[in-house]
Amino acid sequence: MIDQKTAPYAVLMLRVALGIMFIAHSAYLKVFVFTLPGTAQFFESLGLPGFSAYVLVVAETLGGLLLILGVGTRWVSLALVPVLVGATWVHSGNGWLFSAENGGWEYPLFLAVSAVALGLLGDGAYALGLPWLPRKEAHPAQ
Repeated sequence: MIDQKTAPYAVLMLRVALGIMFIAHSAYLKVFVFTLPGTAQFFESLGLPGFSAYVLVVAETLGGLLLILGVGTRWVSLALVPVLVGATWVHSGNGWLFSAENGGWEYPLFLAVSAVALGLLGDGAYALGLPWLPRKEAHPAQ
C-alpha cells in the first residue's frame, strides 16, 4: 500500500536528488574537473564523436535543472535514461563496484533504474509541472 500523504514528498526527494546528481556530473565533473575538451577527448577514445560530450553536458545540466524544478519530470527522467545506460556501458568493463578503478557499473545502473522509477511516479510535491498541461490529482487505487 502506498501512503498517499507521504508519497509525493518521497518523489520530491528522488526528483531533487537525481537532478542534483545530473548537475554534479555535468557541470562540476565534466566541465570543471575533466574540462569540456578533456571530456570530448575521452568520448573520442570510446569511439564516440567528440561533439557528443558537449551535447551530453547540456542534456545533463538542463535535465537536472528541470528535475529539480519538477518541470516535465516524467519525460525528462525517461529522456535521461539512455544517458545513464550509456554510462553503464562505459563502466561495464571495470567491474561491479563503482569504487573499482575507473568506476564500476552498479552506480550508473542504479541511477538508470531510479530515473525509470521517477518516470513512472511523476512530479511529486512542489513541482512546477508543464504549464500547458493540466495537473491531475492522484487518487488511491480502489
